[in-house]
Amino acid sequence: MRRGGGGGRRLPRSSLAPSALEATPALDSSGIPIRNLNSAFSRRDSDAASLCSSRPASSIGAGAGGLLNFSDRATQAAALRVVNAFLAPAVTLRGPLPAARDIQAALRLLLERIDFPPNEATFEDDLTQSLKLLGCPYKIARSALKAPGTPHSWPPHLAILHWLTQFAQICDAEASSAPETPPNDLMAYTTQGYRHFLSGDDDVVEALDEEYLSKARKDGEAAVATVRTLEKEVQALEAEVNQLTSGPSRREALEAEKEAFTADVKKFEAVVKAWKGKIGEREEALVDLEKELEAKVLDAQRTAAENQELLKKVDAQAVNVRDVERMHREMQAIESDIANAENVKASQEDKCWELDSKLVTKLEELEGRAEQCNQAIKRLKPGIDFQYVINSKGTSPSEMLGPDYKTVLKPALLAHAEENKRRAVLNLAESADLQKQLQGSAKMLEEERSNISSLQAKNEEMLACINSLDREITNDDSRCTADARRMKDELEKKYNGLSSVEKEADEFLKNSEKRLQEAIIKSENATQALAHELLQLVDSIAEHKELMESKIAQGRKDLYETADFIASLASKTPSPGPHT
Repeated sequence: MRRGGGGGRRLPRSSLAPSALEATPALDSSGIPIRNLNSAFSRRDSDAASLCSSRPASSIGAGAGGLLNFSDRATQAAALRVVNAFLAPAVTLRGPLPAARDIQAALRLLLERIDFPPNEATFEDDLTQSLKLLGCPYKIARSALKAPGTPHSWPPHLAILHWLTQFAQICDAEASSAPETPPNDLMAYTTQGYRHFLSGDDDVVEALDEEYLSKARKDGEAAVATVRTLEKEVQALEAEVNQLTSGPSRREALEAEKEAFTADVKKFEAVVKAWKGKIGEREEALVDLEKELEAKVLDAQRTAAENQELLKKVDAQAVNVRDVERMHREMQAIESDIANAENVKASQEDKCWELDSKLVTKLEELEGRAEQCNQAIKRLKPGIDFQYVINSKGTSPSEMLGPDYKTVLKPALLAHAEENKRRAVLNLAESADLQKQLQGSAKMLEEERSNISSLQAKNEEMLACINSLDREITNDDSRCTADARRMKDELEKKYNGLSSVEKEADEFLKNSEKRLQEAIIKSENATQALAHELLQLVDSIAEHKELMESKIAQGRKDLYETADFIASLASKTPSPGPHT
């Protein structure tokens, strides 16, 4: 794609004229479907084979293996089922001889499915040309295309329909299984570069090279940035995975929560058991009180019976007025004594209830204090396993607290106190050392204070300098602010101008893209037309070559016959004598 080192520009071939090259648009591999690309390569192979072997391209496919016999009724039915299954529900061919309109619709639909849409006006020519390009092994005459539904022309039509159906199925399978290929920028760059090189535009070639290199460099930088971003994401994900694996798992957290719940359940069970014990004790006390009440009721009944007997005896006795008055006075005294006794009894019962409530309160306070003591013992860690347990049935402090606190807890507490004293002595010695260090630190502090006073004097001098610098900075700041405001206004004006230029550039870019799309469509249409003309030219060349070879063979045959005739005449003609 460059000029040689010898000097002048290399001229293009006469077969590739600049006018023809300029009229040929640049090829874009991204705009050609896969099936068209494959068919294009197959067309080139078939044309090359026809030029080399002096045979039509369609005869190559016919020689590969045995073909189906579509004259058989069973084969026709099986092929018709395959075609109808593929074309349903758009077109349905009804046997044994479908309508001509349905056959032509099926052929059009199959050609459209393989990206060879025929023209309505030239349907027969387009069908014949497409079958040649695709290398169809079955032949069909033009007269059969006029009446496709007759018994004579239906088998070749069915063969072509079956073959096109299989071809379309293969193309659909390849299109569905093959991944979508990105546009081949290198192919487009190479094609355009060679086109400009053959036309002699070296400046355009150099500009195209620079554009492609800059684009490739940008793509490489974008790919590197993408890779770095992905590496960062991978590192973040690895850190997250490590964090998740290093921490406690979900099962361990649930097991810890389960253990906490189990401990709470045990505590609640202990509390329920304690309350059940208290309720049992209260029930036992209630039974005792009921027994006492029954005994008192019996005493009251016995007393009432004795009173009745006494009243009867009194009624039976003969008494005078003085005795009656004396008995009344005694009865009043007894009633007053009974009332006083009942009042005393009520007050005593109230005191008993108050004492019971105070006793319950005290027991609860003792249990709270015992729990506090147990927690304090745990914090002290005396090296023994001891806990206060309140016995509510005890009658003395030793029975309520238990005898172990004197024999077990007190020695441990004394040992702990001795240990604390020993530590206190050590701490006292350490405090004396620290006092000495503190005195030394005080001396150093006095020295530092003297240094600080000198530094403060220097600091005041520096502050004076800083104040003067602040004033200068303030003046410079005001001046710079004014300059910045002026520059900002200028930049805003430039920015407004740039935004207007950008708008114009965007409009120009949109118009350019629109014109580019139109040029691409025109170039594609021109390419299709030129390709069609080229294929017709190749076919005409092949036919002409066959005709010329037949003429040459006939000429050689005539030449050989003429030579033989001349040789026979020469042998029949007598040679002249010596006298002549």
